[in-house]
Amino acid sequence: MTERRDQQIHFRVSKVELERIRQKMESCGILSIGSYLRKMALDGYCLNLDLPQLRRMAYLLQNCSNNLNQVAKRANESGQLYAADLEDLRSRLDELIAIGKQLLAKLSEL
Repeated sequence: MTERRDQQIHFRVSKVELERIRQKMESCGILSIGSYLRKMALDGYCLNLDLPQLRRMAYLLQNCSNNLNQVAKRANESGQLYAADLEDLRSRLDELIAIGKQLLAKLSEL
């Protein structure tokens, strides 16, 4: 059972302050001003990590996994590995490593 919120806090802000609060609230993807102010008061910060590199990384990981399964299946069936398959896998893994480094650099700036 969730705790009942039956206490109220009231405070005043200027028009400029209210606009800044709303801009920050929207940038975090929070629609309710009460939720935003509660989050900020309790935790002190809100992070909205929308990193397109993370989506690209997940896509490449899925592709690498599929390719690796296909290479393993072919190697088990025929006993042969194709250089082109291995090179494709290596290039995707190199791109994953580069994206991972970019993400770590961005996250370290926070």
